[in-house]
Amino acid sequence: MNPIRRHEMIMEVMLNQKDVTVNELSEKLQVSGKTIREDLSKLEEQGLIMRVHGGAVLAQSDQFGILPVRTPLDKYSDEKTEIALRAITHIEEDDIIALDGGSTTLEIARRLDNMPLTVVTNDVYIISELVPKNNIRLVVPGGYRVRNMLAGPEAVAYVQKLNIQKAFLSATAVHIEHGLSIYTGDLIDFKQALVTTARKVFAACDHHKFGHTALRTFASLQEVDVLLTDSGLVSETAEQFRSAGINIEVG
Repeated sequence: MNPIRRHEMIMEVMLNQKDVTVNELSEKLQVSGKTIREDLSKLEEQGLIMRVHGGAVLAQSDQFGILPVRTPLDKYSDEKTEIALRAITHIEEDDIIALDGGSTTLEIARRLDNMPLTVVTNDVYIISELVPKNNIRLVVPGGYRVRNMLAGPEAVAYVQKLNIQKAFLSATAVHIEHGLSIYTGDLIDFKQALVTTARKVFAACDHHKFGHTALRTFASLQEVDVLLTDSGLVSETAEQFRSAGINIEVG
């Protein structure tokens, strides 16, 4: 098993359990404790986990682009609301939009008026939020469930056949060189399908995610038409992105 896949599996285990021991991971992945400790050190360097005696815990469990199985976290709720309100200014009646899974895109769904609109989403929380809004046509791709998300080749193939006008994406991290990244490969194909299919691509990311890089990049910033963030982003960082040709809207 290559290291990247092993790191993904470690993160999958930790997102479900929140903490894990070296022995548990060694047994599950069928590798030595030494290998697991080296893997955990590399993941800690990336800010994804924190090492503890005999194992590790997640560094920030709500920042991975996948929400926990229980009630979604309200961390950075003001920032997410600010981004959602900004995103809604780009949505018009009769649009065909896609809402990628995540806490910020969930906030967009909450803020949407009950107006004639088609929404494509693979997030079960967003689906639940939109079901009562009877004027919104809800389109749900197939696939298998990864916690609150639907993924797999069926979902990707379905999305690739759609005429999506605007896609709103989430990410674990935003980096001027490494683009938009997440920690696991399960959702990469679906996110990339949205990027290549949509006429206009929006990335909705709070300022805490800027300057970081997760395990897997799914889109370069050059593939994003508009980068939406909150007013907490320092002006120097915003100007750095704009100087690189990135269209960024703050607050």
